[in-house]
Amino acid sequence: MAKNIQAIRGMNDILPSQSPAWQYVEGVLRQVAAQYSYQEIRMPVLESTDLFKRSIGEVTDIVEKEMYTFDDRNGDSLTLRPEGTASCVRAGNEHGLLYNQTQRLWYLGPMFRHERPQKGRYRQFHQFGIEAFGMEGPDIDAEIILLSARLWQLFGIADQVELQLNSLASNEARARYRDALREFLRAHEEHLDEDSKRRLDTNVLRVLDSKSPETQAILANAPRLSEYWDDESRAHFDGLCQRLDAAGINYSLNERLVRGLDYYNRTVFEWVTTELGAQGTVCAGGRYDGLVEQLGGKATPAVGFAMGMERLVLLLESQGKIPPAASIDVYVMGATETGELNAPAVAETIRNLQPQLMVQLHSGAQNMKKKLAKADKSGATFALVVRDNDYELKHLRNRDAEPVTAAAIPDLLGEMQKSY
Repeated sequence: MAKNIQAIRGMNDILPSQSPAWQYVEGVLRQVAAQYSYQEIRMPVLESTDLFKRSIGEVTDIVEKEMYTFDDRNGDSLTLRPEGTASCVRAGNEHGLLYNQTQRLWYLGPMFRHERPQKGRYRQFHQFGIEAFGMEGPDIDAEIILLSARLWQLFGIADQVELQLNSLASNEARARYRDALREFLRAHEEHLDEDSKRRLDTNVLRVLDSKSPETQAILANAPRLSEYWDDESRAHFDGLCQRLDAAGINYSLNERLVRGLDYYNRTVFEWVTTELGAQGTVCAGGRYDGLVEQLGGKATPAVGFAMGMERLVLLLESQGKIPPAASIDVYVMGATETGELNAPAVAETIRNLQPQLMVQLHSGAQNMKKKLAKADKSGATFALVVRDNDYELKHLRNRDAEPVTAAAIPDLLGEMQKSY
């Protein structure tokens, strides 16, 4: 017997029993994006490798360790997208959507990173992303944070997540801070973890993200990024905070928050939870004003966020916030030879008269006892038994029912609706 082929490690199937939870979450995301006048954009999963090297940064963990990259038959280096922002900017530049325009865009789809699979974090994962272009004030930063806060309210988890904010300031201010932080850490280099030692010369701000307790103890006395903010960046951050205060959004300042991608400037934020263990970020983003120009477009301010769908679904399931999946309303079966022939037409009649109902047609030759058992097992509310010239509606929690004629189907369906 041939050996079964299994899914690639870290690339998981979403089974029929799981897909209703995903459909529910996706529906809420689409609804809220539309409420805020964001439009959907769909990008290819495969892009030029150079796109991610130029945007994310060649010395980031994603580019150095995690990308799925290969040469195609023409010798071009291609990469399965590890995140959505760079692809969105590439598409905006390519199709003339960004220069001297404002755009509010959203996307939803699979991303790919070769990292250690763990609960809620996979090598093929799915992201929902929001990107806003052409607006430079703190009001648009506040808007996307308010949009994300509305999601938590609708999902019923507003009390399970906390908003953390920081500002990476301007490129010039950040460069001055980077030099000061590197000088401080050099004096303690022998006590740093190996990753942090490597990052001293490549991406020193990522040392602030270190998971090493010894490194974090050293960082307690390190220079603070806010000490290097320029006046314009401080005013921008203050403007954001004032708008969040006015909207009643709680937040905390986290000066260790730097994000793992090189393109961020000014505002960065994360929504975090303690309900998912050590990897507690459920949504993260910020401002990336230089990325459009960096990828070949005209200078355009931009801000956005992304959230991992797997982690969001996991959080909602852990809190019991996924509504029950829709069940079958009517299970249609034939009880005679003529009934078997007419049953598909009867099922279609029900679908035409009541499009919102979920109707399942019995398939396979079985006796009535087995058909009714299958209807029971399906979870249907009603069984409709089709005979030669009449029909019998069986409420599967109340087996007593009167036969009805074909002409009575519309009234029958009306009665079915009333019973809910």
